[in-house]
Amino acid sequence: MKLKVYEYKNCGTCKKALKFLDQKKVIYEKIPIREQPPSEKEILTMIDTFEKDLKKLFNTSGSDYRELQIKDKLESMTKKEIISLLASNGNLIKRPFVLSDKFGLVGFKEEEWKNRF
Repeated sequence: MKLKVYEYKNCGTCKKALKFLDQKKVIYEKIPIREQPPSEKEILTMIDTFEKDLKKLFNTSGSDYRELQIKDKLESMTKKEIISLLASNGNLIKRPFVLSDKFGLVGFKEEEWKNRF
């Protein structure tokens, strides 16, 4: 699988991440997260990476997260419900959302990314 980067064009963090990848000459596929959210299978792969803290997959500063009151509902949601919710609304997903055959990353922390690329 080619590296997939789900991003939002107006997201400053996404811009920093893409610039980082470009500087490292990493080949990737850029996918607009709002229009084409990750599939349930891709989210399940990412959940396996962050199993201890599913909250890390959510864009907790986004308006959809607040309006849908996800913070209050998350503890009572099943894994299947979380996957379905994230796959149906790209605004809820922390970005950039990056998947490869070997790893997954959400958000951009340069030190963490340096260890991967």
